[in-house]
Amino acid sequence: MSQLRPAPMRTRLADGRELLYFDDAPGRTNGAVDHRELPPRADASEIRWDPLGREWAVIADQRQGRTYRPATSDCPLCPSRDGVLTEIPARDYDVVVFENRFPSLSERTAERVAQHDDPLHRSGPALGRCEVVVFTSDHDASVAALPPARMRTVIDAWAHRTAELRTLPSVGAVFCFENRGDEIGVTLAHPHGQIYAYPFVPPRLERAAHSAAEHAAATGRCLQCDLLASELAAGERVVVADGDWVGYVPFAARWPYEVRIAPRRHVGSIDELTDTERDGLAEVYLDVLGRFDRLFDTPAPYIAGWDQAPNGPLGADWHLAAEVFTIRRAPGKLKYLAGSESGAAVWINDVTPERAATALRAAGRAGSDGTDGREVAGPAVRP
Repeated sequence: MSQLRPAPMRTRLADGRELLYFDDAPGRTNGAVDHRELPPRADASEIRWDPLGREWAVIADQRQGRTYRPATSDCPLCPSRDGVLTEIPARDYDVVVFENRFPSLSERTAERVAQHDDPLHRSGPALGRCEVVVFTSDHDASVAALPPARMRTVIDAWAHRTAELRTLPSVGAVFCFENRGDEIGVTLAHPHGQIYAYPFVPPRLERAAHSAAEHAAATGRCLQCDLLASELAAGERVVVADGDWVGYVPFAARWPYEVRIAPRRHVGSIDELTDTERDGLAEVYLDVLGRFDRLFDTPAPYIAGWDQAPNGPLGADWHLAAEVFTIRRAPGKLKYLAGSESGAAVWINDVTPERAATALRAAGRAGSDGTDGREVAGPAVRP
């Protein structure tokens, strides 16, 4: 699959937002112009500090008017065609990334939102960037069914945007993610994901970064490398171990069905992956998503997100990983975040991680390799 990947072509939408085309192979041209008449951008969100919880919240009430579950004929992520102009001017495309029309974070908020340093009511502009990543021009496709070559293009888009967005002076962390399914609350059915470049390090990543730093100071080793070695040795929670990548159910999983995908090599962010590692990731990522879809009698509603090294000293001991989970706990039953989870942030899991891993192994690729996915080869690579 590896080949020379074409550089993305950049253009601007009618209201000035940037759009980039990522192609599976050289040769495609996407020079269409956005002829829509769009209203001025209203990027006016802010961040506010919670002194009790010691974390930032983003306030973005201008997003109330964003597109909500349009008819397929009005999908803003489909290619433009005669009489229907969408967010993507081209008549066809492979993978597209563009600035969100209704962003929670934007560099332009600095022009509209003041900063306040009251210790009890700190606030300021929600600097950063929100981008949409469209995985295919096919409205009815699913990510799990994409060919590996297309998934590789998506990975290259994640890598390109991670490398570029982390250079913005306001950005503390870059988070690539996908929401899939009505049950998750997805407002656009077309296969797509998003990228948030936060002006701070999100609380969960900040806690993980401190844990990694403490482990490195105490042992001289990477925490995720040690977790990989331990899970591979035990085997019972490993779902897939293929080449450079391992997918396993965390020992203290929060969701009934949850998989962490991590590279054996100690690497902090997607843009640091080698060509071979990106090819391998495309195969393993699609494998894991397919297993989720085969768990029950209907496609899984899921969230997949990439935990990448935060900017600055907090990223020094980071080991890249994806977290993929579904909110379905059984046929016809969803896992709701109720009192304990939402109110006290104490997770209660209805399925043991060991049983979840067994079910996910059984939902493999119909015996395509003659195994159930448990076989592993070699220890995790330590830094």
